[in-house]
Amino acid sequence: MIIFINGSINSGKSTVAKILVDKLGNTALLEIDYLRDFISWMPLKESIPINLENAVAIIKIFMKKGMSTVVPYPLSKENYQYFIENLKEHKDRMHIFTLSPKLEKVLTNRGARELSEWEKERIKYHYAVGIPSPDFGVIIDNTNQSPNETAEQILSVIRKTTEK
Repeated sequence: MIIFINGSINSGKSTVAKILVDKLGNTALLEIDYLRDFISWMPLKESIPINLENAVAIIKIFMKKGMSTVVPYPLSKENYQYFIENLKEHKDRMHIFTLSPKLEKVLTNRGARELSEWEKERIKYHYAVGIPSPDFGVIIDNTNQSPNETAEQILSVIRKTTEK
């Protein structure tokens, strides 16, 4: 199974992804931003295609080894299409969720995380281009949910879709 957790910076993607990994077992957490760290000197726009290609390769390795993967990452329509096209042999095992809390909530510091000005501007950009409201997958307004409640909602949707 492949679970994509889409959403803006600070929407709860990584926190929810970690909870899902713990609950599911035999599941890898693939933080695409960590792949970016390998080529952090490269401009973001240039690194994204490389990061996505690496992510697909890693997902395929995990799937071949019988492992599920949770991927928290902001998905543009273009990036979504890339994953669908390049993971088509696993399409029936793919689940896509978007965390879509209210913008005001996402722009606030949560826990120990202090948002930088760059992150705040990137969040505004994500909301302007529609990252939290795509025309694919299941959208979850997690404004007033705990990360555990959001993870449970995701697992509930997966259970319902896999029972069919």
